Amino acid sequence: MHKLIEKIFGFIPSLFERNDLNDTLTIYLSLLLNVLILCIISYLIFFISRKVLISLMTIIAGRTKTKFDDFLITNKTAKFIAYLIPFLFIYKSVPVILDDFVYWENIFNKLVRIYIVILSLWIVRSVLKALRDYLKQKPKFSDKPIDSYIQVIMIVLWLFGIVVIIFKIFDIGKATLFGTLGAVSAVIILVFRDTILGFVASVQVSMNDMVRIGDWVTFDKFGADGDVIEINLATVKVRNFDNTTTTIPTYSLISDSFKNWRGMQNSDGRRIKRYILIKSKSIRFLDEKELEKFKKIQLISNYIDTRQVEIQKFNTSNNIDKSLAVNGRNMTNFGLFRKYITEYLHIHPGLNKDMLLMCRQLQPTSQGIPLEIYTFSSDKRWVNYEHIMADIFDHIIASTPFFDLEIFELPTDSFVVDDKLVD
Repeated sequence: MHKLIEKIFGFIPSLFERNDLNDTLTIYLSLLLNVLILCIISYLIFFISRKVLISLMTIIAGRTKTKFDDFLITNKTAKFIAYLIPFLFIYKSVPVILDDFVYWENIFNKLVRIYIVILSLWIVRSVLKALRDYLKQKPKFSDKPIDSYIQVIMIVLWLFGIVVIIFKIFDIGKATLFGTLGAVSAVIILVFRDTILGFVASVQVSMNDMVRIGDWVTFDKFGADGDVIEINLATVKVRNFDNTTTTIPTYSLISDSFKNWRGMQNSDGRRIKRYILIKSKSIRFLDEKELEKFKKIQLISNYIDTRQVEIQKFNTSNNIDKSLAVNGRNMTNFGLFRKYITEYLHIHPGLNKDMLLMCRQLQPTSQGIPLEIYTFSSDKRWVNYEHIMADIFDHIIASTPFFDLEIFELPTDSFVVDDKLVD
């Protein structure tokens, strides 16, 4: 190739020499015409290379089943390669054209080599972006932070490219380079603080599988509550349920607390944990006559019979004086209500009976006694989950009067100021 270039660009000077032109004039005219020829040939090489590469890649993409080559076309890989080919020709031609201009030959040679290095990095970048788009189409990688991996690789490549430029172009020794980098390392850390933190956080998030694309996360500090749609080196994007987008620094995922709902989505049920407040003054013992009335409630009829036998046996064997209801063992309307709710939960079709299910009494408060439902819905979809939970509490609230219990409510002529009830 070198001999061919010498023939192309050596023709002009020899032509002028045969016409006995001044040496200085010959040099500058030859330079002008050779530069013009170089521009024309380089453009022709670029034009032909682009047409051939794009057409060839389009044909290959149409005949193959994989979509990777389609993404190469989308990310203009062929176009960047077409830019590189004429610059390789220019790189070989500059020493021949500027043979009589050593100073300028050195400068232009360095500039062309710098551009070739940068253009090579752009080609690699376009290939990596095509690989990213291709992997995102695969279900196996759809929830992986591919963007972060690509960004990390590109940072390493750019650093490598800068080192190559410094070593090869500016002829700086290794000892001088590393000494300079050590001196300015504090400045580099300060300037690229977020990038460095994002890089470390991205690696930890990926290795520990803390967040995936598609995860539902709640991040109270940033007001985020929705699905992760993108994980980059510096930021994580969350599409909230109100269709707004929240951008979170990646390093916040390891420095702050957040909630990831993936465990719930992958489990067999979604937790229902809610309570109502029962007025303590409405809780009382039940006599035999009232128990007979409660036996009409089918879910607890057998339970009442069994408990009556157990309680009567205990009271008789211990000579309990039942002239007062407080003596011995007794059933209460609140206890029966808890049993009724438990049995109701067991027959509810929307709950997962293989997971924890209970109706429990919590610590009494100034507003009443909390009766909490702790169970799991079998349907984890948000809308259906809310319907199941509302259906359960509709029944609980409507059932309360049947057990002579009252639910706490603030009086209509009262209001709350600073968590205190005011008449």
